[in-house]
Amino acid sequence: MESFIKSKQEEIVRELEQLDGTRFTVDKWERPNGGGGITCVLQDGKVFEKAGVNTSIVYGSLPRPAIAKMRINHKALDPDVESLEFFAAGLSMVLHPHNPMAPTVHLNYRYFETANADGTPNAWWFGGGTDLTPSYLFDEDAIHFHRTIKDACDAHDKGYFPRFKKWCDEYFNVKHRHETRGVGGIFFDDLDQEEKDQEQLFSFVQDCLDAFLPSYMPIIRRRKDMPYTEKEKAWQQLRRGRYVEFNLVHDRGTAFGLQTPGARIESILMSLPLTARWQYMHEPEKGSREERMVSVLQKPVDWV
Repeated sequence: MESFIKSKQEEIVRELEQLDGTRFTVDKWERPNGGGGITCVLQDGKVFEKAGVNTSIVYGSLPRPAIAKMRINHKALDPDVESLEFFAAGLSMVLHPHNPMAPTVHLNYRYFETANADGTPNAWWFGGGTDLTPSYLFDEDAIHFHRTIKDACDAHDKGYFPRFKKWCDEYFNVKHRHETRGVGGIFFDDLDQEEKDQEQLFSFVQDCLDAFLPSYMPIIRRRKDMPYTEKEKAWQQLRRGRYVEFNLVHDRGTAFGLQTPGARIESILMSLPLTARWQYMHEPEKGSREERMVSVLQKPVDWV
């Protein structure tokens, strides 16, 4: 998993640099409690206002409160131990384009395992997903994005896509706003031996990550140079505000990262846009594209 995500990080960064014409800043960091990562960030580029592609490989001891939280989904974890050895490897990415016609995209695929004090395996699982967050909806973009991911899912299990699309809509939900964060994608967590064996799940995660560039690059190429108005830019900033609200209030990954001893805060908050806007009591105009966008976020669509 470590070698796979590092090679995918290099490949994705290379493609995005070619598209944007700007180099990423590469920041290699070490975690005092064990492990480290590579944070690649592009800010104020030609296409992307902010783009982050981050790998982290961390290990060490999980404190008892973290074990208690994880045990909800992993009964194999012993609730009576004071700490557990853990290993986590993941690639996470968020791309925020300048152009309000071009959608934000998020991706994260990760592997987690715990070990007993004597080094024997305790529990393991995979999690991840990818989702698309436009400010202005182009149906063909949402269809292309979902179709590409569905093909990757279908190669492993025909039940995966409908199940993980529904999970995505339920998870990326800005509950206090009664709307989803974006138009969907897939999301899954805690896939372990009760689902399929380790190699099968690893193969599935690899195919999902391999599907990213084909799912997003045609969309960003189509939208990055479209004309837009100041009013449309302001709407994008309002939508970015909702993105921030979800990430800081509801996202499990952000909360887990902030609670992990020795966590690297800059990498955890890499997903936040460079700029966002909160405007008091803003309502989109009746019959506008902005209103249609909100209606889709309030009632998720099955795009394929």
